[in-house]
Amino acid sequence: MAEKSSVSLVEIAQELKNSNKKVQLIYAFNGSGKTRLSREFKQLISNNEENEALKIIYYNAFTEDLFHWDNDLDNDVEPKLKIQPNSFTNWILKKQGKDTDVVKNFQHYTDEKLTPFFNQEFSEVRFSFQRGNDEIEENIKISKGEESNFIWSVFYSLLEEIIEVLNVLDKEYRETERFDDLEYIFIDDPVSSLDENHLIELAVDLSQLIKKSESNIKFIITTHNPLFFNILSNELSSSQKYRLEKGEDGLYNLKNQSGDSPFSYHLFLKSELEKAIETGRIYKYHYNFLRNILEKTSTFLGYSKWGDLLSKFSGSKKAYEKRIINISSHSKHSGEEIADLTENDKRVLKFLLEQLNEKYNFKKESNETNS
Repeated sequence: MAEKSSVSLVEIAQELKNSNKKVQLIYAFNGSGKTRLSREFKQLISNNEENEALKIIYYNAFTEDLFHWDNDLDNDVEPKLKIQPNSFTNWILKKQGKDTDVVKNFQHYTDEKLTPFFNQEFSEVRFSFQRGNDEIEENIKISKGEESNFIWSVFYSLLEEIIEVLNVLDKEYRETERFDDLEYIFIDDPVSSLDENHLIELAVDLSQLIKKSESNIKFIITTHNPLFFNILSNELSSSQKYRLEKGEDGLYNLKNQSGDSPFSYHLFLKSELEKAIETGRIYKYHYNFLRNILEKTSTFLGYSKWGDLLSKFSGSKKAYEKRIINISSHSKHSGEEIADLTENDKRVLKFLLEQLNEKYNFKKESNETNS
């Protein structure tokens, strides 16, 4: 796509539609028009309501509007999350019976002891929490972040079903015709309320799911979160990457960022590592960050293997390489990736990053605003 300046969101939507890329990633600050772009794109793809579900399915702030709390505090009614009637949840919950998958996905990103219960009509949800002493707290009101995770889990379960159905390339053998004409899935900022650990899991899980898609369906993902964007960029390396900016004149720029992320991915990860070390919040996935930095640096410097960089470090190259390989998970981030490290593993991570900065002349990131 040729980069244009000072254009409307309708024109940007048309440019996205004209792309032949399977995945398009867009980074933009909040308030830059991401949600409006998803609406304009939906209107462009499907101009009448009858065909909307056939051509495009999207997740954005308006998806969350399908869910609202019933809080009759005056009458002390137990809180429940109500679901407005819609074809989106009706199909995945009622017709496909995927409520178990929704619960599984929700607990994966929140807490396995926090359990949603649907009513028979799938029009409302109640939540309970099982405490460590086996005491169960019934009918609780979950946080806004947990609510967003729940809604995303419903959508993600739908997304899993869509990809599974469309991967049967012969339409005659698909279990449903519902998605035969589906062209696009547009996802706008599913991570606004996720903590950093689960954000990384979600980004990798979503990437792996998209990689499984064998049909011609195309994906557009927008986000304001640089970490989420960078992980998607790295996992979906062949995707088209953009940065959306809104000008003072109310028009927009869509800047091509393919070739590297707008944040220089390895430097961004290095700054995240330094912040984690400074705060003491170091987890297993930070070793994955370190390995990624070593891989990108070795490629840039012409080394055949990232482990060769360790030969300049003080100590045993083989021991460091083995530790990094054992702790890091190069292909995915499972729930185990957010587990605590031993104090010794944390010290080694700090040491290795210091050695990387020293031996290869990286500039250390500073949090000081004034010198």
